[in-house]
Amino acid sequence: MHDKRVALITGANKGIGLQIAKDLAAHGFTVLVGARDHERGIAAAKAIGPDARAVQLDVTSKSSIDAAAARIRTELGRLDVLVNNAGISHTGKPGRSVAEVFQSTRPSVASLDEVRAVFETNVFGVIAVTQAMLPLLREAPAGRIVNVSSGLGSLTLNADPGFPYRGASNVTYSPSKTALNAVTLAFALELASTRIKVNAVCPGFTATDLNNFEGTRTVEQAAREPVRLALLDANGPTGTFSNEDGPLPW
Repeated sequence: MHDKRVALITGANKGIGLQIAKDLAAHGFTVLVGARDHERGIAAAKAIGPDARAVQLDVTSKSSIDAAAARIRTELGRLDVLVNNAGISHTGKPGRSVAEVFQSTRPSVASLDEVRAVFETNVFGVIAVTQAMLPLLREAPAGRIVNVSSGLGSLTLNADPGFPYRGASNVTYSPSKTALNAVTLAFALELASTRIKVNAVCPGFTATDLNNFEGTRTVEQAAREPVRLALLDANGPTGTFSNEDGPLPW
């Protein structure tokens, strides 16, 4: 078995996922850069350094997920951390502004095909990847699962007239993150008697291609809380939703 701790980050060839991979490599992990496009994953792994490896991983493809799990077991024999970071906000043309995306995904006009596609990546993909990697995580001395969610998934915050991002709520991205929070809690409850901790995290409104780089936070800032949760010790929490300022309401 590989002697260093191993972390798999989905959607890690760019943005927040890439920064999480860099930070975990700096903490002594062997990081697996999950990427749909294997060539982009290879380039990202090279940029991280010798402790990074690219893994072709499309979270919407069962064959891709199964192949990634088999490769990890064969080549490394362990998985200590899974960061479910891969996510999409829409299926339209790249470069659309945040305002344009939310205008087209309002409840009254959103395409059901687009709703299904966003849920396929942001919710079903997380379940599928977690199920496939769980046998490896169960064998880890201290397995950690971190699901990258969003404050837009908080029903409590969206119901608050004072919530600054309330107007961004729609029927695609926002409810997909609400569902992801529920999935996180379900896994945490099932695994509560094991050494695996499962938590959801909001990285904040970060400048990435998810929002056409309109975000106000850097990827370095966004990676802080996911990395903290990946490094939790035995006394750390499970079944929580937080950002770097503390707990968030479901």
